[in-house]
Amino acid sequence: MGVAGSGKTTVGTALAAALGWRFVDADDQHSPASIAKMARGEALDDADRWPWLDRLRAIIDGALVGASAGESRLVLACSALKASYRARLAGGDAGPRVRFVYLAGTAELFHARLAGRAGHFMKAGMLDSQFAALEPPADAITVDAALPVAQIVSQIRAAIAR
Repeated sequence: MGVAGSGKTTVGTALAAALGWRFVDADDQHSPASIAKMARGEALDDADRWPWLDRLRAIIDGALVGASAGESRLVLACSALKASYRARLAGGDAGPRVRFVYLAGTAELFHARLAGRAGHFMKAGMLDSQFAALEPPADAITVDAALPVAQIVSQIRAAIAR
């Protein structure tokens, strides 16, 4: 989890590959209307996010059932900026089995990354609104998003092994 440009997709893909788990990018689960809204530079509001979070929760629930049956587990890249969003994703019986990794870093780092990213609906101008909405988690695995991807993956793997 983290703001745009924190490396959620890059790190999530690498982590899933290292663990042999399935990877899902939450960006792929947005409705066409939400994607169009963000492409216009408009931030989503909670009314836009709740159905999206419910779709993600269904994916998590499916993965938890599959993991109990010995199937592949899941790495989900999702902004999950607010505590209420994380609670929605990990609520109920899933709570203890869902771990959050917070890719923390500076606005300057993430602005630079977004400025160099082409073809994505999330615009660099929306980063400030994400930082304004961000409620850093106290109970997540927190890693420095400025580190090399391999080092981030190593730190996450060590943390989830504990």
